[in-house]
Amino acid sequence: MSKVPELTLLFWILKIAATTLGETGGDAVSMSMNLGYLTATAIFATIFVAAVAAQIAAKRFDPWLYWTTIVATTTVGTTLADFTDRSLGIGYAGGTTLLLSLLLASIAVWYWTLGTVAVDSISSPKAEIFYWVTIMFSQTLGTALGDWTADSAGLGYLGSAAVFFALLGLVVAAYFFTRISRVVLFWAAFVLTRPLGAVIGDFLDKPVASGGLALSRYAASGVLLAFMAASLVLVPQRPARVSHESG
Repeated sequence: MSKVPELTLLFWILKIAATTLGETGGDAVSMSMNLGYLTATAIFATIFVAAVAAQIAAKRFDPWLYWTTIVATTTVGTTLADFTDRSLGIGYAGGTTLLLSLLLASIAVWYWTLGTVAVDSISSPKAEIFYWVTIMFSQTLGTALGDWTADSAGLGYLGSAAVFFALLGLVVAAYFFTRISRVVLFWAAFVLTRPLGAVIGDFLDKPVASGGLALSRYAASGVLLAFMAASLVLVPQRPARVSHESG
């Protein structure tokens, strides 16, 4: 049985909320708590590994466990990207290039090993491991890409959000009006929702002088977490149908 959710509109709404939460939550631990990027990454990496282990051990789809694991990937992605870009001193462009290479390598190895990277083929522990490692790289890449467009490219948080919304709109249009592989479009949308969430999160908690709203990282994270929990309670999710085709 598949242990990932059906791809509905709610899935994408929750994905954007989770990526935004990853940004505010990651920054709350690394910055507001003054733990630093490396320590925060170690904390979130431990949570991520535990969540993935629980997800793989689960016998059936559990939306609470699934979205907990997604949030774990977004928080570790936030602090790991910040550590790579800032602490290692390679900058946003360098970090984005490195992380994009890791993401493409993960997808390539996954495809070479199992013959497909389609979400509806994830029905074995090996496929799940590839799935979660790829997601972790995509979340980390998204953070670096969001910072790059907002800061280095000078688009600001709202300008960057508009760019990523437009790119997601193109993916949606391609889904409805072209025959481009649905697998390719899924991963394009999955990657693009991460920098969108990153810049929205930064817009919420960064200082007004920097173009943000200067909201509390703790409060913003709490509201996002409550929204996700309410959505899971009010709109039950179903597991995706399993297919062994490559798509």
